[in-house]
Amino acid sequence: MRVLLIGSGGREHALAVGLAADPSVEQLIAAPGNPGIAAVAELRDVSATDPAAVAALAVEVAADLVIIGPEAPLVAGVADAVRAKGIACFGPSGAAAQLEGSKAFAKDVMAAAGVPTGRSYSCTTQAEVAAALDDFGPPYVVKNDGLAAGKGVVVTADRSAAEAHARECGRVVIEEFLDGPEVSLFVVTDGTAAVPLMPAQDFKRALDGDEGPNTGGMGAYAPLPWAPADLVERVMAETVGPTLAEMRGRGTPFAGLLYVGLALTGDGPKVIEFNARFGDPETQVVLALLATPLGELLRAAATGTLAELPPLRWHDGAAVTVVVASHNYPGTPRTGDVITGGEQPGVIHAGTARRADGALVSAGGRVLSATATGADLAAARAAAYALVEGIELAGSHHRADIALSAVEGRIAV
Repeated sequence: MRVLLIGSGGREHALAVGLAADPSVEQLIAAPGNPGIAAVAELRDVSATDPAAVAALAVEVAADLVIIGPEAPLVAGVADAVRAKGIACFGPSGAAAQLEGSKAFAKDVMAAAGVPTGRSYSCTTQAEVAAALDDFGPPYVVKNDGLAAGKGVVVTADRSAAEAHARECGRVVIEEFLDGPEVSLFVVTDGTAAVPLMPAQDFKRALDGDEGPNTGGMGAYAPLPWAPADLVERVMAETVGPTLAEMRGRGTPFAGLLYVGLALTGDGPKVIEFNARFGDPETQVVLALLATPLGELLRAAATGTLAELPPLRWHDGAAVTVVVASHNYPGTPRTGDVITGGEQPGVIHAGTARRADGALVSAGGRVLSATATGADLAAARAAAYALVEGIELAGSHHRADIALSAVEGRIAV
């Protein structure tokens, strides 16, 4: 089949690597792509958030399947435009993508579906913000209601910082803090049938020891040796099934990738957030361990035939990814720095570009992620950091403790 992949980040590079390895994928086209994706796919230019432009490109290349990676095109309704051309598309409708596009909408769906989650208030005025912060007390959790590229959440004990974030965002959701280890669970769904992938854990804070500001993610690992044996089964029953049923009942079935961000609290797993697409950098580790052909899995979800697919197959061992970020990230990143070591196998490109002279340069905040597998978590971690050592990018930084607490057995639920 001919597959058109929309997006240009690390998630899309990881998806492209998985799709290129699927024998059923005869041609892979990515738009707009990045220099890493160019190694496995033909690149085409497109404005990813322009529904008509993406749909026209899908028709032009005679795509059998379109996969939309990022959240902004999904919320913009790109999947609707593609499906209107009679082309199978992996990604929820614009209406269903509001599960990520609006935190308040997601909380409303969770409440209606009886999904375990934290209490919350949707606030548009400073008076409402103050009342919510008074109710919950520190640590304060303040979320931008709309899309914010993974950086719209502030978790802080500083009341003034919480208030300042609320003022910057306008409409916010303020929630009670959920204590416990965090887990990311990806669920592939055609709106009715739902297939969970392997749980992973990512690292949101910029600095070692979970210090520093929130980021889009500084690394991840899978599997989770410390997770309860019934975790996935419980989340599918308590959260995913009821959420999909609620979305069907609203006339906006959710078909695509439902990302469930969880806190494993003393009262069981509770939802921190939903996303409408694969998470980055967890995608890098989960797909590195998936043995089932990726194209076949996503096409089944896009065509409503997921229930006919055999059970997923997984490689043994573990996977770890470490993000190499630009100078000053997650502030305004410095770009244009030359990268060496970016073409090593296992290095996933996110914020990269190709200069006129052919040099690979930084072009974003999270530039690369070094992804490796191993017989166990310790081996995968050592291999990922060996890849990092082979990368040179002036002013870059990365966390040195990705997966370390899991390797040392220091995580408990």
